[in-house]
Amino acid sequence: MNSIRRNKTSYAPLIIILIVIAIVFGLLFDLVCTLIERSSYPKPEEYSEFVTKYAHEYGVDEALVYAVMKTESGFDSSAVSSKGAVGLMQIMPSTFEWLTNDIFHEHLDKGMLYDPETNIKYGTYYLSRLYDRFGDWDTAIAAYNGGEGNVSEWLSDPKYSDDGKKLNVNKIPSEFRETENYVKKVNKALKKYKELYDK
Repeated sequence: MNSIRRNKTSYAPLIIILIVIAIVFGLLFDLVCTLIERSSYPKPEEYSEFVTKYAHEYGVDEALVYAVMKTESGFDSSAVSSKGAVGLMQIMPSTFEWLTNDIFHEHLDKGMLYDPETNIKYGTYYLSRLYDRFGDWDTAIAAYNGGEGNVSEWLSDPKYSDDGKKLNVNKIPSEFRETENYVKKVNKALKKYKELYDK
């Protein structure tokens, strides 16, 4: 009987060691996964001051600003789209001219779109303005990509909006499939930024 008891108790330290190893391995695995995800969804240090400043100033979630930048340019301040949108938040020169001249009365040269702080300031302000107009973030994000005029038209059509206020993203006209995909990509990135950094 004594030998049986000794054998049973001799496994206890081994079980404790295995449990500790499993916990440590699990923590390390979670850490590695988080680091990998953070490399896919970065918050570049060189832009963080500007994001924090203008997100706070214009009432936009910082995570959304990062999500838009990641989706729009992959954080490339020199990016230019095939349609001519420029910089980190891919602002159209005509939109920039309207914002700087008519709204802010700053009359900045379009070349300033390549300046990270300027691009983040006006991109974040524009997101805020779209939200103020439409009252729904998905609708504002769709307008950021597809244009305010198009979104206003869709909202007035029951095929695309149930209440005339909120756009049904899954029912955006087929010729604007890019906008539907854009809203989904931004929302996916937004969710990841919140999971990874809002802790």
